[in-house]
Amino acid sequence: MLKRLTIITFISFTLISCGGNYSPKPYGYFRVDMPAHKYRIADTLNLPYKFELSDYAEIVSREEPGENYWIDINYPGLNCSVYCSYKHVKGNLRELSEDAHRYVYKHAVKADAINEKLFENPKKKVYGILYDLKGNTASSLQFVLTDSTRHFFRGALYFNNVPNKDSIAPMANYIREDMIRLIESFEWKK
Repeated sequence: MLKRLTIITFISFTLISCGGNYSPKPYGYFRVDMPAHKYRIADTLNLPYKFELSDYAEIVSREEPGENYWIDINYPGLNCSVYCSYKHVKGNLRELSEDAHRYVYKHAVKADAINEKLFENPKKKVYGILYDLKGNTASSLQFVLTDSTRHFFRGALYFNNVPNKDSIAPMANYIREDMIRLIESFEWKK
């Protein structure tokens, strides 16, 4: 009797559960809660520049042969870095600017759009361009800063995973605010 009741129950559940249409759920991404924006002056290393940096980020000095003052701004909780390079201008501002422009537009193959926003602060002698790269590009944000006579600073944001504009959009927007703050607070020390 118990065996028949078990079989009838199993068949009943099987018939009931097989009714209705099944539709797959859309692919989702993990939610990443961003901390509130808080900043501090980044002036701990012996660099010819200083700026305001997010409390959520850390600066790591990067050694490159023949180069000085290169840094990485790491966001450990977001698995990304802003790679920053510095060049002393020696009558080669045009060449440096064209190289930076070329690095940005290498992403044009994958980019849906590349928007440029100009920044200038004549009081601090800081002039720059922020490049917003839309789409599944390796770098979603890049910028250049210069005083047009002695200093040239370049930064590029890279995530340490395969680019997917939908999954990294909240993090890229968060870091974009930090980079705008960096640009607006940037100063040359020498």
